Amino acid sequence: MTLLRTVARPMLASMFIYGGATALKDPGPRAAKAQATADRIKKFAPELPVNGSNLTRFNGAAQLAAGLALATGRFPRLAALGLAATLPATTLAGHPYWNETDPGARANQRIHFLKNVSMTGGLLMATLDPDPHKKFIGRRAKDKVVDAAASVHDQIDHLRS
Repeated sequence: MTLLRTVARPMLASMFIYGGATALKDPGPRAAKAQATADRIKKFAPELPVNGSNLTRFNGAAQLAAGLALATGRFPRLAALGLAATLPATTLAGHPYWNETDPGARANQRIHFLKNVSMTGGLLMATLDPDPHKKFIGRRAKDKVVDAAASVHDQIDHLRS
């Protein structure tokens, strides 16, 4: 792993590790925000034991596990994709700045909303981060095509002789 990845991955993962552990330990006010989503899920699957606390803890566990995987370099692209998948729902439920009437609270929620959008973008970019010991997938595909063309050319030359 390069020095940049050694430093950048844990930095990107830090908020998810902290937030995930906090949500698991104490869903608290996050559970109230997640209750509306839990109610929507209950309409489609009434037999599931879904409530705001369970949903918050599940999301926290997913973010903690994927954050730790990203920070340690274990399946980093998959971990980044998993984290990116958790953020839209978290952002919409947790930071609906458009519902705030107080200008200060509205500005604060907008900042957190945009921070989460930015983090999602960074995570999506991290899903494209190639293994430093492997060529980028586009380059590997091009090399395969070049090798196949050379092989066909060699076989045609062999048939001509």
